[in-house]
Amino acid sequence: MEGLDGAFVSGAAVYFLGDQCVGHKEVIAQNGSLGQACGFETNFHTAPVKLSVKSDYAARAMLELACRVGDGRAHRAEELAAIVGTSANYLVQILIELKSAGLVQSVRGKHGGYRLGKEPKEISLGAVLRAVEGEVFDTPALEDKECPTELRGAWAAVREGTNTAADAITFDQLLEARGLKQEMYYI
Repeated sequence: MEGLDGAFVSGAAVYFLGDQCVGHKEVIAQNGSLGQACGFETNFHTAPVKLSVKSDYAARAMLELACRVGDGRAHRAEELAAIVGTSANYLVQILIELKSAGLVQSVRGKHGGYRLGKEPKEISLGAVLRAVEGEVFDTPALEDKECPTELRGAWAAVREGTNTAADAITFDQLLEARGLKQEMYYI
């Protein structure tokens, strides 16, 4: 998609022509933040887009529930929290938000807990991020009438690309990737 003069947007990447950076070499996920590294010849720099630790815990909990979807039972928050690496109280707050979005179900009683509200192939990483964070990429400039139209258009394209990229990743795909990794480990 054509954007600003000398720039175009493809998926979640913004490409600049001329002496600017061309393309994205890799995406680095570390400590709950997403950094995009791009390079032009040997000159590299990063432009971080940070996600909260809350979104990381939400994604980890959803992946763990997706791994256990075949057993048909609900899983206790304490059990999930130990695997995810946070406190049960904090994870319950996150699970409540995921429940409000229809991504998980809660089951009451002695054998109660949480399980997926949909099949893993129906749940995208984007849906999880929006359930706990709201809009994945947001900037006040999108609503600011003083912001130049060209820049607002560029920000809108970045938001659309980010949402498209996050929505393209399903938990079914993550399960497949985990299975392949485990098979390779045991070979």
